[in-house]
Amino acid sequence: MLHILRARLHQQHRTFPFPDKQPILSQRYTGRPLIKTDGCVTDCSACAAVCPAGAISRSSEGRPIIDLGRCILCRACETACKPGLISFSAEFSMSVSKRDDLIVKNEQFKVTEGLADEIRKLFGRSLKLRQVSAGGCNACEADCNVLGTPAFDLARFGIQFVASPRHADGLLVTGPVTQNMKLALLKTYDALPSPKIVIATGACTISGGLFRDNPEVNNGLDGILPVDLYIPGCPPNPWTILDGMLRLLGRI
Repeated sequence: MLHILRARLHQQHRTFPFPDKQPILSQRYTGRPLIKTDGCVTDCSACAAVCPAGAISRSSEGRPIIDLGRCILCRACETACKPGLISFSAEFSMSVSKRDDLIVKNEQFKVTEGLADEIRKLFGRSLKLRQVSAGGCNACEADCNVLGTPAFDLARFGIQFVASPRHADGLLVTGPVTQNMKLALLKTYDALPSPKIVIATGACTISGGLFRDNPEVNNGLDGILPVDLYIPGCPPNPWTILDGMLRLLGRI
């Protein structure tokens, strides 16, 4: 027992003081994409050709457009873009309230403005979430689970994952919503007491991701349920998930 206590004193306080202090991420971390508005070669489509998720299209002016809701942050487009118009920042704050806000056309980005005031008053200090893995690969699920560790300590913000939808204020969905999980997802949503919120986590849930247009998946959760928060990534970094939740509740 004394050995355990000595080790605990040596380790000290392990919870990171977010959001008062910004986390230091790895140099290899891939965050929000940035697109310069000039210098694109009109007849070039190299970035779109290499995108495995089909997340890149072109504007009427010929400039690249990235759908962050489909992007898996592989950075292949950054390498393929010879003029260097596309780059990826270290910015982890990428959650939005509207699906259209995930369309990146330049270096500007609009993060979520949070819930309406009357809903925020209900959930701002205590939010219970039921997590549903609707056919996920367990990457998004793992990054949600890590929020319960001492480094993140999700519970200090009053946010907790619960076992029953009857005890939940909202639904956090991961995975591409496969056909065999659709009914279970709808039943879980119906079991939530009103008012309730829905969080779409990861590219698969937002758009179908790499599985988009497969007959066994649904191309985006918002075609099935009303979504209050979109958290992009494949998978989203835990800091991205936590940042999105706190912004949704008006805590940032």
